[in-house]
Amino acid sequence: MVNNTPSRPSTPASSLSTIGDQAQPDADGLQEQGSWPITTWQGWHQFVHTPAVVPPTPDTPPRSVEERLAYHSAFVTVRTPAIDTLATSVRTLMILGRYQQTTARPSLIVTGPAAAGKTTALLHVGRTCHLAHTRTTPPPGKPSDNQVPVAYVLVPPGATAKMLAVEFARYLGIPITARMTQTQITESVCYTYNQLGVRLVLIDEIHRVNPRTTTGAETADLIKDLTERIQATFVYAGIDVTDTPLFSGVRGAQLAGRASLIECGPLPARLGNKHPFTDTITDLENALDLERHRPRTLPRHTTYLHQRTAGRIGSLTRLIRQAAITAIHNGTERITKQTLDSIRLDHHAETTHQPKTRTPNRRTPH
Repeated sequence: MVNNTPSRPSTPASSLSTIGDQAQPDADGLQEQGSWPITTWQGWHQFVHTPAVVPPTPDTPPRSVEERLAYHSAFVTVRTPAIDTLATSVRTLMILGRYQQTTARPSLIVTGPAAAGKTTALLHVGRTCHLAHTRTTPPPGKPSDNQVPVAYVLVPPGATAKMLAVEFARYLGIPITARMTQTQITESVCYTYNQLGVRLVLIDEIHRVNPRTTTGAETADLIKDLTERIQATFVYAGIDVTDTPLFSGVRGAQLAGRASLIECGPLPARLGNKHPFTDTITDLENALDLERHRPRTLPRHTTYLHQRTAGRIGSLTRLIRQAAITAIHNGTERITKQTLDSIRLDHHAETTHQPKTRTPNRRTPH
């Protein structure tokens, strides 16, 4: 039986109130400190509480060129089937594992090819969970009462177990010294995460863990240890995880036995009676802020857009954003097929897309 009661580490205990003090930075403080990485609490807090980008409404006053360029640079997040599935699954698993004490809670893995919207889905759901917690939890009476509902961590390239433990510590600003061992850092992380009430842990780039190597195996063991000792639901995201060594061997079997898989693949042109790719194009077009763009122009090019982007939401969004910025710059203020053709996309989309060429008719000699 696994002991889930976190031991009190000697290193960060005295500084827990300081960490709690940092856990709820005010908006003015964030502005003064500048932009923080989203893999720190300050950066995550800034991301969560920055108002979401929304499309203009008919009664919105005309915006300047610079404002519209900035808008298309940030742009809206379109809800995809993967986001809806992930949101429902996370909500259910957090309730399922809320009072589970003796074993690791059920987890989720978001997998799919590059540019399929995995990180976007992960961040969107994390933000939703954080804001829901904020709405239902009374403000802290003192800094030590602060709670951190969500943590977001990236697996660094070539991660060792100690490197990943340091990333967990860095998110909350847990004091780390060069002399600390991996075990000491892990003790500090588990104690502090539980004390600050972390309920959802998001781990991105999980495909970087390779349990077939010595360091990868140790990193996988650390993740398993953290899932058993931190009282939170873990959600991972990675590129084509099922095709990596992550699910192989004894460690892979343990992960596969605890984690549900959510596919975040290319959007199909048609799914039964539904047209998810066309619906996404329509949502993106409706969010444009161009002065002379004609409605329904982009959905008419669904076949072309699906072929051009291989159905990947990341490539599609980038293509439309770049086309909108180009239309503002050249003064046309609308997106046409010619505009779309002029945009250079990511290498994968460009190598996948093979425009059809017309073969000249030749008469067969008699």
